[in-house]
Amino acid sequence: MQAQAYEGYFENGSFFTAGKAIKIPEKKKVYITILDEAIQESDEKANTLKEIFDSINACDEEIPDTFPRVNFNREFKL
Repeated sequence: MQAQAYEGYFENGSFFTAGKAIKIPEKKKVYITILDEAIQESDEKANTLKEIFDSINACDEEIPDTFPRVNFNREFKL
C-alpha cells in the first residue's frame, strides 16, 4: 500500500495545499485528521505582494538586455 500525506486546508468543499487545489481520487480509502487550528490567510502577505507588483508596474526604468555576472567566490568589498 502506498500512502501520500498533504498538509493544507478545506475551503468550499475543496482541499488546498501550497495554494493549489488537490483532487482526491474517487473510491480511494482516505484518512482525514481535522486539527483544532484554523488557517489564517495573511492580509499582510497579500498586501506585501500587491505593493511589490504595484511598484513593478509603476516603474518606468528600462530592463537591460543583459545583467552583469556575479562571482560569489570573490571577497565582498563595500
